Amino acid sequence: MMENNANSQKLDKIISGTTTVGMIVEKGVVIGTESQATAGYMVATKQAQKLFEINKYACATISGGVADCQYVVNQIQALSRLKEVEEGIVPDVSYIANVTRNILFQGRSYFLSMMIVGGYSLKREKGVLYGIDLLGTLFKEKKFISFGSGSPFSLGVLEADWKSGMAKAEGIDLIKTAISASRERDAASGYHIQICSIDKDGFNQIQ
Repeated sequence: MMENNANSQKLDKIISGTTTVGMIVEKGVVIGTESQATAGYMVATKQAQKLFEINKYACATISGGVADCQYVVNQIQALSRLKEVEEGIVPDVSYIANVTRNILFQGRSYFLSMMIVGGYSLKREKGVLYGIDLLGTLFKEKKFISFGSGSPFSLGVLEADWKSGMAKAEGIDLIKTAISASRERDAASGYHIQICSIDKDGFNQIQ
């Protein structure tokens, strides 16, 4: 029992050190994170890539074990390209989210990864947003989502200031404010902000 408790405490520590945020805006989504990666109480790097383009209309953020998250991202990027080659069209965001869920579900806690998958659905002609945890649980969000140790601070900002039909520029400003709040109060979140928007014109890296 003591060993299980120790493993559980270790797992909680590993998966919590970051801030990732996604929100629905008018005609698409805005998704962001920060760039600090920690190893225990040490800042391992100030320039960690935590926001990834999966295809022209989908992206993913990562929180958890870096190697595990990178593996999952590489898998869903490859599967997206394969699907596009086979069918001649870019896979929908819902496909990417379900592929991610299947990988994490099959691992059942083997992959220490919690991910936000979002983008623009050509089928539905709107922005869509999903959260997937390390057990493969899939959450479809209609407003916003945040994962990581800094998420309570970001969620407080989003709960207060997010509104339906926000313009993309408003969403970008709000994500900056939300992540900045986490950087101020969460020791595991810090340094540069990474943000993208996705709409009918595709993925756009903002900073």
